[in-house]
Amino acid sequence: MNNQIELIKLKKGDPVKHFLLLKKCEIKLTKQNKQYLYLELGDKSITLSANMWDNFSDIYANLKTGEMVKVAGSIDEFQCTPQIKITAVRPAVPNDNVSPTDFLARSKRNFEEMKSELFSRIAKLNNRYLKTLMEQVFSENNFEKFSSAPAGKSWHHSYLSGLLEHTLELIKICDLMCSIHPEINRDLVISGAIMHDYGKTEELNYDSAFEYTNRGKLIGHIVISAMIINEECKKIPSFPDNLRDSLLHIILSHQGKLEFASPVIPKTLEAITLYQADELSAKVNAYKSALAEVKEEGKWTRYLPLASTDLFNHGFRNESDKS
Repeated sequence: MNNQIELIKLKKGDPVKHFLLLKKCEIKLTKQNKQYLYLELGDKSITLSANMWDNFSDIYANLKTGEMVKVAGSIDEFQCTPQIKITAVRPAVPNDNVSPTDFLARSKRNFEEMKSELFSRIAKLNNRYLKTLMEQVFSENNFEKFSSAPAGKSWHHSYLSGLLEHTLELIKICDLMCSIHPEINRDLVISGAIMHDYGKTEELNYDSAFEYTNRGKLIGHIVISAMIINEECKKIPSFPDNLRDSLLHIILSHQGKLEFASPVIPKTLEAITLYQADELSAKVNAYKSALAEVKEEGKWTRYLPLASTDLFNHGFRNESDKS
């Protein structure tokens, strides 16, 4: 199992004889109303769509999202995007010695460097109320949970420690904007960057395939983050109401528009800064992941509904990346 080739390295026509993590499983219909089995399967390198066209009725009943499966088939392609054409699939058994946690993608950044970067930035906060709040929220147990979480189920930074990586990107972008525009309150917007997605630690399960929790579906990470901040502020004597409300506004508006699930739209300089920083970090990461699926220069990605476009792989690289 440890010797199996990563999915991302396989090309059209290559055989698939892999243990993979089952992330989605459902029966779909073709345009001719013929049923087929649709799966989403992944290893640490990539998640691919997979189809099984015949003899899957008994198989479907035994498959469970979030568990390991043994797959046989080959790499196919649809609209320039690789997928798996399945000939056989079965649930993994104990003797296979495979675990979902071994197949979850992780941030490529060094974890200890990211941890140090976050706590160093918290230590630089000048506002004593915001600094106390951040230190309070990021206790050892809370940080452990935060540092393992993905930033999303599938769209951006959707891998272990993705939330920490995404948060650090926002801090850097916001710090840069504060240097360009000194009118922005640096401590306030950095605190917003640190806390904006904190609720995803409760919105998502990430022990195996990433799924939304009941709390995540019922309340959502934006409101969860705001609730945590509000409760933690109560523990800090004389925490200014206007400072608390300004921070809460950043959190509640960070997705920018009501139709994107923000309870309010950004109405302060800091809130607008964070919203745009969040958009930049999330979309660049998501676009990078989509382009990674396209190995040939001059090819287009699949259509990305959340981006409302497909993307072009021009093939240019930085000079420092060339061997």
